Amino acid sequence: MALFIEVKNLTIEYEGVKVLNNINLNINEGEVVGILGRSGAGKTILMHVLRGVEEYQNISGEVIYHLARCGKCGNIEPPSRVGQKCKYSGEILQSYEADLVKLPAHDTQRKEITKRIAIMLQRTFALYGDERVIVNVMNSLTEIGHSNVDALPKAVELLDDVQMSHRMMHIARDLSGGEKQRVVLARQLVRDPMILLADEPTGTLDPNTAKIVHNVIMKAVKEYNMPMVITSHWSEVIEELADKAIFLEDGKIVSEGDSKKVSADFMKHVGEVEKHADVVVGEPIIKVKNLVKKYISVDRGVVRAVNDISFDVMEGEIFGLVGVSGAGKTTTSEILMGVIQPTSGSIDVRVGDEWVDMTIPGPDKRGRATKYMGILHQEYGLYPHRTIIDNLTESIGLDLPYELGVRKALKTLQVTGFTEEKAKFILSKMADELSEGERHRVALTQILIKEPKIIIMDEPTGTMDPITKMEVTKSILKARAEMGETFVIVSHDMDFILEVCDRVALMRAAKITDIGEPETVLSELTENERIEAEE
Repeated sequence: MALFIEVKNLTIEYEGVKVLNNINLNINEGEVVGILGRSGAGKTILMHVLRGVEEYQNISGEVIYHLARCGKCGNIEPPSRVGQKCKYSGEILQSYEADLVKLPAHDTQRKEITKRIAIMLQRTFALYGDERVIVNVMNSLTEIGHSNVDALPKAVELLDDVQMSHRMMHIARDLSGGEKQRVVLARQLVRDPMILLADEPTGTLDPNTAKIVHNVIMKAVKEYNMPMVITSHWSEVIEELADKAIFLEDGKIVSEGDSKKVSADFMKHVGEVEKHADVVVGEPIIKVKNLVKKYISVDRGVVRAVNDISFDVMEGEIFGLVGVSGAGKTTTSEILMGVIQPTSGSIDVRVGDEWVDMTIPGPDKRGRATKYMGILHQEYGLYPHRTIIDNLTESIGLDLPYELGVRKALKTLQVTGFTEEKAKFILSKMADELSEGERHRVALTQILIKEPKIIIMDEPTGTMDPITKMEVTKSILKARAEMGETFVIVSHDMDFILEVCDRVALMRAAKITDIGEPETVLSELTENERIEAEE
């Protein structure tokens, strides 16, 4: 295989911190290279450097593309085409090297290279949401010079390639995440790409949908005879798809070679959870009795989202709610917080030695308890136009002197898995400058910094890599052990539930069917329930 991209001693600094530190990597034509690493390790910025669209101020090293180029028309092709005829001019293609670190962004040759690079960005679908799928692909074709007449059959062909021809007349915004990713791929294949860069293309998809997307991507890689660089924080993805891999940690390559070996090295960093044996679970702090929540639906009539459930949560306990989608878990958690009013039944929360009726609004009733409670929603949000320190102090109303606020923010960020150095580094950053996993941990920090007695978490590990998930697991156990926190956790992540919870309630069809130790309760899940829960 011909050498295609050569990365030599690549280093990028932001504010004195090396986000990429002396990276060396060869990518050969026809090869799939995997990049493993936890959130914030430097995977995405390395992909952007390889893409070559952006310029960086504090960058050193080389990113050399080895190519074949036509001296007459400037056409760029992969290196294996050296010595062959140009498909446009008929001239013989010559060997050509381009260093994207040294070439300025406005350079014509750089632009010729970058327009032949396809990229799938993490959680960014880049579609015209109000347009039909077929129009989305046709737009990409007309943007590079195809007429509308030529664009239609070519768009249909590309949608066939990504197994989306059955959705070509659907509005893009109405597609599922996996379907959107396949349309993104079709739009990128318009470029007749020399290489595909896939940055966490399935990081937020369920396992079945992810497998479909992976199959479509690999089919395109083979049919278009292009190398691919794919990032992931899931070792099994890299093992399955990549020929070789690197493991990034804090911007450095700490392991490289065969994808199975690198994946094994990555998983060694996950470590094991040490449960605190000296934790004492106290008396009930939450009592739920005969709880019912009904909705009226035009199509379905009376819908029981929660149907006569009862349970207690003990002080200092980590209590899990599990079950398939639609079982009533999230509705139950929102009723516990007072976000939703129940139809009937009772919820009482203990504040000190007194019980508060959560069904009665008002500052002396429900409000008295909720100020000691925090909830981390599945669809959490940070203030996009505020720095992280503002998100953690001023913007959530934490009334502290600035210096004390910074100290408390740093300490709490470390509880959620950041190193002290990284915590200091991100305080001045805006939310969109962080990785998805980092933003998730900041959202968890927002809850913990207010020192609640009861924390309700809805899918807290949804987008986290295994190492970050393990650190969050440890942080929950640490918060419980050191601060006496009580947790109610709604999750589809069965491994996480097994690691962190003391007891689990299994919900089916809006009812609780069993409560007990996690191993016992989760063993009752059917295979279909387990698959659906993991989705």
